[in-house]
Amino acid sequence: MALPADDMIEEIVPLGDRELSIVRPRDADALIDEHAFDEDEMLPYWADLWPSAILLAETIAGRALKGRRVLELGCGLGLPSIAAALAGGKVTATDWSAAAVEAVAANAERNGATLEALTCSWQEPDAIVARAPWELVIAADVIYERRNIALLLDLLPRLTAGHGEIWLADPGRAFAGTFLEHARAAGWTRATLASSPRPRVTVHRLRPPSS
Repeated sequence: MALPADDMIEEIVPLGDRELSIVRPRDADALIDEHAFDEDEMLPYWADLWPSAILLAETIAGRALKGRRVLELGCGLGLPSIAAALAGGKVTATDWSAAAVEAVAANAERNGATLEALTCSWQEPDAIVARAPWELVIAADVIYERRNIALLLDLLPRLTAGHGEIWLADPGRAFAGTFLEHARAAGWTRATLASSPRPRVTVHRLRPPSS
């Protein structure tokens, strides 16, 4: 869904020794599809540049990924995926929204990053499960609805296959806290990679039970 140029704005994000240019819709609310909301309660969260995405990208930018296979879930505008690609990762950025996938592909090209952008929902994840195990799975502020808890608890072990790890950036959402409790009970180990007080965001590293 290509939007007219005057409906888009550019945000400059300092990242390490460079600045990334991220283009996004001027008004995310204008993208709400009432039919899609009635069907699936889907809102265009992808169209905003969230603090969790920025801190996750900053955390990734400080690492040398050197060919590691990286998967982003709920990529939105794609900032963490772009950071991972520029850090040397072989990145696949995914989102349920085709418009988001179009946006991340454009933003990657804008910043000279090479990655794959793929439309994929967590309800039908065969396209990414078939490529498992992923060495690193990243996600920024994706557990904002209760239904996402069970979906992720089922999906993440299938993506990591006991070997990869998850980097999850979250601003302290209640449902994310519930997810982390369930993950711990299932044997996942958790550490903090980065945090910021204002806005409040934490980047959690999760490792599966067998790693």
